Amino acid sequence: MFNQRMLSILKRELKDKILSRTFIIMTLLVPLFMVIILALPTYLMTVDKDESFNITVITEDNTLTDQLKTEIGKIESVKQGLSKVEFLIKDETGLNDYIKENKKKILDEKITGVVYLPKKSTEDKLLRFYSKNPNNKNVFNRLRDSFNQVLTDNYFTGKKLSEDDIKYARTNVYFDTFRISKDEMIKAESKGNRIISFLLIFLLYFSLIFMGTMVMRSVVEEKNNRIVEVILSSVNSQDLMTGKIIGSAITGLLQMTIWMTPLILLISTSIFMMPEEFALQIDLSLILYFLFNFFVGLITFLGLFATVGSIFDNDQDAQSGIWPIMMLIMIPFFIAIAIQQNPNNSVGLIASMFPFASIIVMPAKITLIDVPQWQIIISILVNIFTMFSIFTLAGKVYRVGILSTGKKPKWSEVIKWLRYKY
Repeated sequence: MFNQRMLSILKRELKDKILSRTFIIMTLLVPLFMVIILALPTYLMTVDKDESFNITVITEDNTLTDQLKTEIGKIESVKQGLSKVEFLIKDETGLNDYIKENKKKILDEKITGVVYLPKKSTEDKLLRFYSKNPNNKNVFNRLRDSFNQVLTDNYFTGKKLSEDDIKYARTNVYFDTFRISKDEMIKAESKGNRIISFLLIFLLYFSLIFMGTMVMRSVVEEKNNRIVEVILSSVNSQDLMTGKIIGSAITGLLQMTIWMTPLILLISTSIFMMPEEFALQIDLSLILYFLFNFFVGLITFLGLFATVGSIFDNDQDAQSGIWPIMMLIMIPFFIAIAIQQNPNNSVGLIASMFPFASIIVMPAKITLIDVPQWQIIISILVNIFTMFSIFTLAGKVYRVGILSTGKKPKWSEVIKWLRYKY
């Protein structure tokens, strides 16, 4: 079974595979990628853990206010003076007046939010949180224990324990959230937008990878079968690449539009009624923006995937070459997941206007909070500029790579292709 000829072939194969630059690079980079993939969500969810806040707490009871001052004063950022908490005693009418008077400060985030404790909160632990960013879970997590401690102490003062009392003690406080927006209405925040945010993130992630991989394999197959040489006798490489990418992008856009149809029906007609807690606070303009953003992003990434396909002769080598592109999709995906805790954190702000990342992060952010128009405009301009830049660079690599066969080119050679003038 093991003869000299077979051993010679085995030695050659091991030398070619194990000592190849691709094997060495992927062996080193894959663990690094896995660490990034596992560590990034954790880091992003804790990056604004020490973020300062400016909260107004409104109660109808002076005793409750004094107890809250003592308990909230124990929070580390409050003790250090990084966070500020103002305590007021007002009824329901006074609360509404306060929000109207300070609406601009809330929208400018000089006031992070207003927490209101109605009289019955001592019985049901149900509080209200009014904010421009009512999905800021970091604020809830840092305040929840303090409110729970005070309400529990008040509830058990002078009481004998019963079964209901034990149940009450085990229950944590719950925040009813309300979004403060530029219009006159204060909207109760629902779970529907959070679900839609996850849906949009997943669809973008799945479609970009699926369509990109499909285009890459198509290019590799045409190059490997020499079909491309026949095609290029009739059209130039730029037209071939453009037609392939635009055609695939239109196909992807049509598919995404079909997927979005149920959502369009939900927000544009009254035929389908959603439960109040899942009501959607989005309009048709968001769907149109999402589809436009997806189309621009798809063209951008298809250009990158087609470029990789033109460089390599087979699927195996091409798969090793798409890792950088995959990271350009995966990292924004994890950022978009992480900002669900606080859509307005610094990482989300930068990523929503950063090349490649904004394609996934901005739609998720718009779904959760009111994003200033200037940020949306910058995001659109950045995405369009990135698309044309990638298209230009991809065209140069594609023109040379699509006709290069035999020996796998080095990345230094690929970089030289970008310098060619035609």
